Amino acid sequence: MGNKLLSVKDAVDLIKNDSSIAVAGFAIMGSCDTILKEIERRYLETKQPSNLTLIHSAGCSDRVDGIEHLAYKGLVNRIIGAHWGLAPKWGELIHKNEVECHCLPQGQLTHLFRAMASGKSGNLSKVGLGTFVDPRVEGGLMNNKAKETTSLVDVIDIKGEEYLFYNSVHVDVAIIRGTTADEFGNITMEDEAIKLEALSVAQTAKRFGGKVIAQVKNIARKGTLHAKDVVIPGIFVDAIVLAEDPTTEHKQTSSAFYDPVYSGDIKVPQKALQPIPLGVRKIIGRRGVMELFPNAVVNLGIGIPGDTIGPVASEEGILKDIHLTVESGVIGGVPSGGTDFGIGKNADAIIEHPYLFDYYNGAGVDLTFMGMAEVDSAGNINVSKLGDRAVGCGGFIDITQPAKKVVFLGTFTAGGLDVEISNGKLKIITEGKHRKFLKNVKQITFSGNYAREQKQHVYYVTERAVFKLSQEGVELIEYAPGIDIERDILSNMDFMPIISPNLKEMPKELFNHSVMNISNAFNGQKSAVMS
Repeated sequence: MGNKLLSVKDAVDLIKNDSSIAVAGFAIMGSCDTILKEIERRYLETKQPSNLTLIHSAGCSDRVDGIEHLAYKGLVNRIIGAHWGLAPKWGELIHKNEVECHCLPQGQLTHLFRAMASGKSGNLSKVGLGTFVDPRVEGGLMNNKAKETTSLVDVIDIKGEEYLFYNSVHVDVAIIRGTTADEFGNITMEDEAIKLEALSVAQTAKRFGGKVIAQVKNIARKGTLHAKDVVIPGIFVDAIVLAEDPTTEHKQTSSAFYDPVYSGDIKVPQKALQPIPLGVRKIIGRRGVMELFPNAVVNLGIGIPGDTIGPVASEEGILKDIHLTVESGVIGGVPSGGTDFGIGKNADAIIEHPYLFDYYNGAGVDLTFMGMAEVDSAGNINVSKLGDRAVGCGGFIDITQPAKKVVFLGTFTAGGLDVEISNGKLKIITEGKHRKFLKNVKQITFSGNYAREQKQHVYYVTERAVFKLSQEGVELIEYAPGIDIERDILSNMDFMPIISPNLKEMPKELFNHSVMNISNAFNGQKSAVMS
């Protein structure tokens, strides 16, 4: 139990053919690129190791690095994960059936690691019922090669209630990351932007008698790390690898080698976020912001939600009155977007990945804003399979199913949509080539039927129309000024929505360059809450 520091070549020797390896990462945060690049190099030169199973909870790539280094036919035979939207090489392998692909909700995978670490045979949850993860629908089997196998999910009845049981998966090797390790393997994360589920992944490998390899950028003498700073105790670590080039192989984020703001070491002066120009995205974000209320605990999805809700709320002067969260474990502050999605500036707290999903799954956020690729007449949403491309669900199911209110944000059509906004009105210049409101979605990532059973508040917001999910179906409740309902809305849908008897125009303020001045109404709500 002496010095555990190994060369990366010796550490990768611990990975044998047919092994199951688990990694902890979120985009590029937590990625162990020195180790992953060595696995890639060795496989290309020797075809060893081979036939691996790769398990990960969040999407672990920025389109270039991370698990993209393992995206080779033959190197990995089976992948179990939640999201591949930033992993194009993996998307291609999955599409071509060159790897067996299982997609499970991100939060359920983080909880599965924790369950496996404690010796359980799996994790029990209601999350996923009625979606493509449910074995009565697709069982999370994302391609034909996976459909030749068995789903990792079962339906179980407990005291008359249905649950999904996510079965355990053997783990031989865990690959995790920290900032500093002492010679015994105690690991701290002072420079990391998020803590992830690294501890649970390491403990899972030990539960199965496996090995834990940790990549760090600093080595300290044994016993010199403060006990409260140690996130991964050395008793769980078998090998330590020093990052060969920390500036490229141990980056804190996709955009920065290290920024103390993201690790919570400093807080920068809070400036108002730069207003975004008036366009369809801003209109959609503005209408979404109108659903906010004081002290709401909010989750933002990637895309239009993450790009517009924060800036619009800041422009309207109400950002300080809500609590933004990101499923990676970031609470408060201002979340980042793009390939840096998952981190934030000036966070109030950064907790471990599985524990924020405990809150999402249990209490449920007050409100979540999510994107929408397809919507159908039952109110189902698809964001996980776009055409033949397997994107995965990420944390979408974990967050949307238990949330008190869900607001889906997206353009009405896609592919070349062009509009004119003037004098408080909207005019469609060129319609998008692809319809989003379809008779049936390609894959059910959000179940409208389950939401109705739970009496959940669900809205679908576009630049020209707002719908809500009623007990009877998808109901049109608002339309944009300047829009012809028959020509611009109904004729571009594959199903006829319910027309609300109280159908009204969307507020004209959404379509003007000046601020909407909703802070007055917001402050009035605050006063009412305080009284």
